[in-house]
Amino acid sequence: MHNLEVALQRESNDHDYQLIVDCNALSVDNDNEIVAVHNFIRDKYRLKFPELESIVRHAIDYTGAVKKIGNEMDLTLVNLEGLLPSVTIMVVSIMASTTTGKPLPENVLEETIDACNRVFALDSAKKKVLDFLEGRMGYIAPNLSAVVGSAVATKLIGIAGGLLGAKKTDRVWFSNTTSRFCNGYLELTEAFQATPSYLRSRACRLLAAKSTLAVRVDSARGDPSGSAGRALREAFYNKIEKWQEPPPAKLRKPLPVPDSESKRKKRSGLQSRKMKERYAMTDMRKMANMMLFGVPEESYLCAGYGNDYGMLGQVGFGKLRLSVSYPRAALDCIIRS
Repeated sequence: MHNLEVALQRESNDHDYQLIVDCNALSVDNDNEIVAVHNFIRDKYRLKFPELESIVRHAIDYTGAVKKIGNEMDLTLVNLEGLLPSVTIMVVSIMASTTTGKPLPENVLEETIDACNRVFALDSAKKKVLDFLEGRMGYIAPNLSAVVGSAVATKLIGIAGGLLGAKKTDRVWFSNTTSRFCNGYLELTEAFQATPSYLRSRACRLLAAKSTLAVRVDSARGDPSGSAGRALREAFYNKIEKWQEPPPAKLRKPLPVPDSESKRKKRSGLQSRKMKERYAMTDMRKMANMMLFGVPEESYLCAGYGNDYGMLGQVGFGKLRLSVSYPRAALDCIIRS
């Protein structure tokens, strides 16, 4: 009975996974269709306002602006508030006053508006698919959802075509080369938003690494409870806190006491002893440095040169003696007597 329940659960999980993969494929096809229709709208509306596509790059925002402006030449009569940022609206107004475009014919304008409506319909269908996937992320990718959240996990799996990926695509979820750094899906995560701005470049790489580990666990279905993803998320926050800690204070090493009694330990050994013997003071130098009190300083060695050689050359002084060698028989006689 237990094996039957496990088999049914596994079959249900396989069915859910296949459903999510199909939804991901549908979402990717939806994006490709939006791009194709967006290119069609730009080709048609370029005759009316050629500068608009360089100002508004996002497909949905561009489509909304085209539908709102239409054939109107005076943009002061068009309210773009809530559709575009205020700075972009100002730039669009300035460029519209100097544009060389002309109003579109009625049939071309009608085709363009129909294409705009199609883009909005495709975008609405895509949002429904993503909402459905977001609700199922807790079952199919619990660990990835714990790291980046269900919404971002849905977008990542959707753009990749599954947990293990489906085909090569542009890595738009990490960064976009036409905009500032990390303008992708990872920027939408709560963990990234809570990171200070000066650490976000490092945090993005760390978050991508943690997400990769979570996806590997989900692909192998190693932890359905999502505890591994929560542990990775906790490790991410701990790493960010560690980066924000101030560096440890440098220890100020005190200077040694001058002229202290404790002398530095010198090296000893055969090499050191040979060095000392090589540069040791000779007996001749020691005799030259010695003086006798009460004895006039007269030495034939320093006569006429004004130098003093101390006890060197004095009669009756010195350690240099002739060594007397006695035969062995003579020594025995001396000892017996």
